[in-house]
Amino acid sequence: MLYSMYEISRLALTPWRMAANATRRTLRAPWNPVGETLAGRTMAAGADLFESMTRKYGKPEWDIPETDINGAKVPVTPEKVWSSPWCDLVHFRRDGAPAGQPKVLFVAPMSGHFATLLRGTVKTFLPDSDVYITDWIDASMVPLNEGRFDLNHYIDHVADMIRAIGEGVHVVAVCQPGPPTLAAISLMAEDKDPMRPASMTFMGSPIDARLSPTIPNKLAEEKPFEWFEQNAIHTVPAPYPGALRRVYPGFLQLSGFMQMNWERHVDAHWQFFNHLVDGDGDSADKHRNFYDEYLSVMDLTEEFYLQTIRDVFQEHKLPRGLLEHHGRKVDPAAITDIALMTVEGENDDISGIGQTQAAHDLCRNLPADMQLDWIQPKVGHYGVFNGSRFERDIAPRMKAFMVEKGRKV
Repeated sequence: MLYSMYEISRLALTPWRMAANATRRTLRAPWNPVGETLAGRTMAAGADLFESMTRKYGKPEWDIPETDINGAKVPVTPEKVWSSPWCDLVHFRRDGAPAGQPKVLFVAPMSGHFATLLRGTVKTFLPDSDVYITDWIDASMVPLNEGRFDLNHYIDHVADMIRAIGEGVHVVAVCQPGPPTLAAISLMAEDKDPMRPASMTFMGSPIDARLSPTIPNKLAEEKPFEWFEQNAIHTVPAPYPGALRRVYPGFLQLSGFMQMNWERHVDAHWQFFNHLVDGDGDSADKHRNFYDEYLSVMDLTEEFYLQTIRDVFQEHKLPRGLLEHHGRKVDPAAITDIALMTVEGENDDISGIGQTQAAHDLCRNLPADMQLDWIQPKVGHYGVFNGSRFERDIAPRMKAFMVEKGRKV
């Protein structure tokens, strides 16, 4: 019912949104002298703000037309090289790129935002890496006849995509996929799978959410499991392809993130309004680019969301040695030759300090000289994988670690 009410409310605002669009276009037309007045700029800014706050944001484009390799501009083409109803493995083909560069797979979060949230991460690695990324599909777009998708299926997908890329890949799990990615690699290591990764890097991941618990961690522990079943799960309405599928809606996840930093978001939108009034197009465009990405959200299947809540955030099965995959125990101690790096942010309010570092304790049979832990000062959760400090301090360390410590094949 909540999902349907949300959609009805959004549709009810359509005429107002169209009116706001018409207003801002009219006031900003070069032939309209009113648009140059303070009153005209204020009205146009208000219309712009209303439109941006009531729009439904679709899946963003990758928008990476080229990269710079050894001083030369090289075109970049995202292409699907493996697919399932739930995920596309995207390869960023670089025409003319030198052979032999490290293959890097970014396992993107399936926690509400699209994989394009890692656009900046991908851009930073493209000049000297052969980059792949998991592009998870919005559950509301997957028809019921495609079946279920839970945490076990996620682990299967990660392992299948590692095998699809081939031997020698360096796997990077960003935030949510840390536990299932470590599980997939543990199983591959135990099987002595020849396609097991050369290295694995976990960034701001809840490997052990008991350590330095944050607000989301505390919420997951304080509420009983039944609360999430009864309050977080809703039915996808028509005309979505996934109509009647039970999901954790992306708009609920987004509202939770927004409330965590409500004052910051309100201040950002107030500044956006003032930038528009003042004619500061560059600052307004930066705001639009950030929120066009941040407000684009996807739904998660009921079974994946609830199993993640229970196994990762309530029962902490992986660090306690209790996680099973299709009835098989997951044991990270089986990893003996896959280099491990962990990255955390000093000010991370999503995955606290120590949660990602826990991977080192779990991989107890991995030689110390194949492990590296890095805590980046003065960054929050998103600064772990995006922004100037990531580009300057974190990414170079990751690249060097992959080349120097990764298992040679």
